[in-house]
Amino acid sequence: MNEKVTIFDTTLRDGEQVPGCQLNTIEKIEVAEALENLGVDVIEAGFPISSPGDFNSVVEISKVISNPVICALTRAVKKDIEVAAEALQYAKKKRIHTGIGTSPYHIKYKIKTTPEEIINRAVDAVKYARKFVDDVEFYAEDAGRSENEYLAKVIEAVIKAGATVINIPDTTGYCLPEEYGAKIRYLKENVPNIDKAIISTHCHNDLGMATANTMMGIINGARQVEVTMNGLGERAGNTSLEEIAMIIKSHHSLNLSTNINSKLIYTTSRLVSTLMSMPVQPNKAIVGRNAFAHSSGIHQDGVLKNRENYEIIDPKEVGIKESAIILTARSGRAALNHRLQLLGFNLDKEELDEIYHRFLILADKKKEVNDEDIRILTGEVFQGEKSLKLELLQVTCGKSTIPVATVGLKINGEVHTSTASGNGPIDAAFTAVKQLISKTIHLEEFLVQAITKGSNDFGKVHIQVEHEQKTYYGFGTNTDIVTASVEAFIDAISKIQ
Repeated sequence: MNEKVTIFDTTLRDGEQVPGCQLNTIEKIEVAEALENLGVDVIEAGFPISSPGDFNSVVEISKVISNPVICALTRAVKKDIEVAAEALQYAKKKRIHTGIGTSPYHIKYKIKTTPEEIINRAVDAVKYARKFVDDVEFYAEDAGRSENEYLAKVIEAVIKAGATVINIPDTTGYCLPEEYGAKIRYLKENVPNIDKAIISTHCHNDLGMATANTMMGIINGARQVEVTMNGLGERAGNTSLEEIAMIIKSHHSLNLSTNINSKLIYTTSRLVSTLMSMPVQPNKAIVGRNAFAHSSGIHQDGVLKNRENYEIIDPKEVGIKESAIILTARSGRAALNHRLQLLGFNLDKEELDEIYHRFLILADKKKEVNDEDIRILTGEVFQGEKSLKLELLQVTCGKSTIPVATVGLKINGEVHTSTASGNGPIDAAFTAVKQLISKTIHLEEFLVQAITKGSNDFGKVHIQVEHEQKTYYGFGTNTDIVTASVEAFIDAISKIQ
């Protein structure tokens, strides 16, 4: 029987401390509901005394969330605890998360007190919180730089006072994985009443070791992990929920499990990224755009022969439909031939060799070779015309004007026009295109990139659309970003058979 690891999500508290990532109450509720569907066990909904907005968010989240425990953060201050208890009044399952600094730095320079007084204040805070809730978590702030012997005394005292969960934060992200794991093991072996509480990890990523430290904490006895979606958080961020969930799921030898429905990871990641206006870096583990993309010829050949040659996770397990084979100058014949076959070209060895030679020349000039480039390489130019071609684009927009777009689209040699309004010039143009296409098209991803820099630069647009449960990609480049967007949209639609 696998041991359960509790997933404590602090996206709405620590994650929201990222500059520019603040959410309003409605957005926080949307994220909380997504986290509940994902299978998170505890949602840290906010720091109620910090602002009226945070207080109200904890109240409203408590009203709509049923399964996860709703947690509110406090300092070891009576007023904080009272306000947190009031904010949690509607929660079906509630927890107060209180604590104080335990490192020499915090004791001497931040709190300016004595180690003995820290223990007294910690015990008083836990006892007071227990008057309002049965579930009290204690955090020993900067535990990563705290002396183990002293930390053990603090933990023993707060468990005796009624703490049910003990949080051992590496607040500054300073610890090495072995050091952090040894700290958890020390507490397991040297706190007499440690069996009466759950040990929790809370690791920051200042040195890029948050996930490694969290895993070493788990291996050495922690059974709760404090994480955020996409690794958001103060400074360099927190441990990523998606990384810990998939490490546990992938490594069966750990004999551990979580309640996370991994197939909802990608959609939850995208929701958080969108609402917090914080793009996910392309090479981010699990949820980055390139996490399941292959451009090296050796890797592409291996993946095409057997996905598990280079992928330890099936992309479908995290909610991504399939791996991506990206054609670049590093791609080999196997990847090129695979794409040719998807486009309907079946070439013999000599033909493939000739196309591959021309492909490499083109790939040296371009960062990425797309389907239309391949059609041109193979001489498939549809008699000089694409099946769909943008002939006319006229857009009217402005601060006090409803955006309107007129699109002229050549479909199999005949030009058709349509006019539509929208939320912006691109939305209006897309709507006009849809009116000319007798297919149901859903826009799934829209990404604009500057190829170099400057306001007069070429803009490159990547688009992903869905039609009848199949995904199609389109690309467009133009100094006019609206034109590039429409051409990318048409490029994706043209690939639908």
